[in-house]
Amino acid sequence: MIRHGKLYPQLVYTSSLNIITVTAKGNKMTSSYTLSKGKIPLLISMPHNGEGIPDDIKTTMTDKALNVVDTDWYMDKLYDFADELGIYIINPKYSRFVIDLNRDPDGVNLYPGQDTTELCPTTAFDSSPLYLEGMKPDETEIQRRVALYWRPYHLAIKETLNQMQQEFGKAVLLEAHSILSHVPRFFEGQLPDFNFGTANGASCDESLMKQVESLDFSPYSSISNGRFKGGFITRHFGQPEQNIHALQLELSQRTYMNEPSNEYNINKAYAVKPKLKQLVETLASFAQEK
Repeated sequence: MIRHGKLYPQLVYTSSLNIITVTAKGNKMTSSYTLSKGKIPLLISMPHNGEGIPDDIKTTMTDKALNVVDTDWYMDKLYDFADELGIYIINPKYSRFVIDLNRDPDGVNLYPGQDTTELCPTTAFDSSPLYLEGMKPDETEIQRRVALYWRPYHLAIKETLNQMQQEFGKAVLLEAHSILSHVPRFFEGQLPDFNFGTANGASCDESLMKQVESLDFSPYSSISNGRFKGGFITRHFGQPEQNIHALQLELSQRTYMNEPSNEYNINKAYAVKPKLKQLVETLASFAQEK
């Protein structure tokens, strides 16, 4: 059912997968994600910020999984300045342990020859099991989750970027991520603080990445296309030849948290947020260039 007009400031769409509410401001809220509408052609995606686990999946999981330990904690809090800048933001409800929105739906390893977690992860970053014995999701269950959680999120990104490109002639996507600074399973030693990924330059215009690399991130360390080169979302949606540009930032959690806990450190966050803001403002300026 669709209601519209002065008497109905909200539009409500129903489908077999989601109930979608579109507010008078154009924000979209569904059962699996929230999309806040902006004014400029820049979208920030936070695919690992969700912490929810549906009840039917909870019963199959270990206590470790229910604590959603590998969350990209507090992304919405770190980027809370973005709304005032007129930037679109998409945020999932559910944890990456339900399904990883930044993985290829066909299960293709984004880093051939290196260890990585699956589309529906069965182990945490420390290799501990996420499912009770005999309860791992089979292919039918994985495809159910793709339909319920993965596909709607990606469709929303696709539609938003296409609308931006049509309206403004350009669209920019920032994939906002974070991770512990030490995860021996995936990399040796300590991770740099700011880890940018552009699929080795394939997902965005070279001039944009040069602008990003010219920013002063000190006293934090930074690297481009090091251990992290951008996940599926960055690689799939970044199409600079179509004027759709994407890059990923994997931020070390030591810059704003008390590692290894998931405790937010106000003082650390206060120090790093200006660096994030200058990054977002640079992307916003590029997005609005004719």
